[in-house]
Amino acid sequence: MNDVNKLYELWLENTADNNEIHEELLAIKGNDEEILDRFYRNLEFGTAGLRGVLGAGTNRMNTYTVCQATQGLCDYLNSKYDSASVAIGYDSRINSDVFSKQCAEVLAANGIKAYIFPVLMPTPLLSFAVMRLKCQSGIVITASHNPSKYNGYKCYDPSGYQMTDEAALETYSFIQKVDMFKDIKRMPFDEAMEKGLIEYISDELVEEFYSLVMQRPINPEICKSSDLKVIYTPLNGTGNIPVRTILERAGFKNVSVVKEQEMPDGKFPTCPYPNPEIRQVFEVALEMTKSEKADLLLATDPDCDRVGIAVLTGGEYVLLSGNDVGVLLAEYMLSAKKEKGIVTEGTLMTKSFVSTPLINKVAAKYGCKVVDVLTGFKYVGEFIANLEETGDDDRFVMGFEESYGYLIGTHARDKDAVAASLMICEMAAYYKTKGKTLVDVLDGIYEEFGIYVNRLYNFAFEGASGMVKMAEIMSETRENPPKELAGLKVLEVHDFEASTITDTETGAVTPIELPKSNVLAYTLPDGNFAIVRPSGTEPKIKVYITGCGKTKEGAVSLAENLGDAMKTLLRIG
Repeated sequence: MNDVNKLYELWLENTADNNEIHEELLAIKGNDEEILDRFYRNLEFGTAGLRGVLGAGTNRMNTYTVCQATQGLCDYLNSKYDSASVAIGYDSRINSDVFSKQCAEVLAANGIKAYIFPVLMPTPLLSFAVMRLKCQSGIVITASHNPSKYNGYKCYDPSGYQMTDEAALETYSFIQKVDMFKDIKRMPFDEAMEKGLIEYISDELVEEFYSLVMQRPINPEICKSSDLKVIYTPLNGTGNIPVRTILERAGFKNVSVVKEQEMPDGKFPTCPYPNPEIRQVFEVALEMTKSEKADLLLATDPDCDRVGIAVLTGGEYVLLSGNDVGVLLAEYMLSAKKEKGIVTEGTLMTKSFVSTPLINKVAAKYGCKVVDVLTGFKYVGEFIANLEETGDDDRFVMGFEESYGYLIGTHARDKDAVAASLMICEMAAYYKTKGKTLVDVLDGIYEEFGIYVNRLYNFAFEGASGMVKMAEIMSETRENPPKELAGLKVLEVHDFEASTITDTETGAVTPIELPKSNVLAYTLPDGNFAIVRPSGTEPKIKVYITGCGKTKEGAVSLAENLGDAMKTLLRIG
């Protein structure tokens, strides 16, 4: 606690010129618990960059932690390149625009050219800008779908995907050497603009991105003629203009926007947890449907890299999971290509290893191979970059993860809810011409391959004690692997930190050919599985369950039983 109090006093002494931060520090004077929460650690910089609650302290997102990270990034880039440039994007969150300009000022002061979007933009556009402008890195200020009290800072590789483990670790080593009150260089924004060290990213680049997204439709004629009725919500984020622009250009004429969630607002007044995975974000849209029926409800998260949907079927709106939509997109895109005479044999898709294996069966029907990657879309981006090096990128169809992230094509190296929204609407319009909803199509897939029920459990561990508890749970579970879960024998234990797969019957150990990660997975009979991992962006432990069965009731029951078994194993809940 003594070191924490010393840090607190140091911040109090050095933030007198920052009223907001200084006043927050004064307000918690003498409150040991509040001081500890703000100073017990530094925000970790990893492959997902920084993410944390806005406020004062080393464990908060603020001008000091953001500029410290940027100074470290500058030192890293200047150690590797004779000259460097960085593209910067930001979303609608509180202070996103402020932090982005401060990043540009630090870059400029270190002799690094900063390209910055003049207005908020989706994360996939930042990924595209890094590649298009041939930058050595990229920064996007966003906390994705976290509540409004959060913000974040993500760094990108020159290939347009988020930093890999090695680059993030090296960058972090530079960040740790930066004294945030003495070592940060800054050049006033206007001065840097005059010197050409900061430049706004042009509308032409945005138009180029749009033109590439417009190449994604497989049945463009259906988009132009469709009477599909869509209600869209950008959840007060960056998707409003890009998504509506793309849908309009594709020919969708019946698109309404949720007015309360249309304009950028980092407080997210009608959706405190702006995550398209949860039904609550659709409540305002559902209210609209009482007077304005729609075939499809579409929601993108604040930085517009994730998209969720609800489908009108049987008079009710059914919220589809990220796994559901991934499977539907695979079926539609591959079947539509085959129908058009486009070869699907030898094509490729990627999915995070925690996502549904049902997509493998769908893809195999069309001769498409699905490659598993670790959780984190940077691994999808890296996969595409490797394909590009060998001239095989034209084989890539889609990358997907169960948390509502999709990349259709290779124009970006990160999740893209702009292109995914277009493909989802095209898919819904196509099946509407066949008299089917997306729920009908999904039921048909289940009838063909069996029913897969996926469950995701999130267990929060806030504060310093929470981080310790998470580490203890993972350590104890690793040391004491289960022999059975919900009455099903555990066939294999996959330890991604040790890079081993252990056959529980024979004891044989084989290597995992993926980067190390703090993940444990349990293979069960008949395609069932359970996976546990700490979140890389939030203080949570996540448990992924897949239950398979011939009937929906049986699959649901099995998935729930497996969930209960995992809670018991982890001693949670």
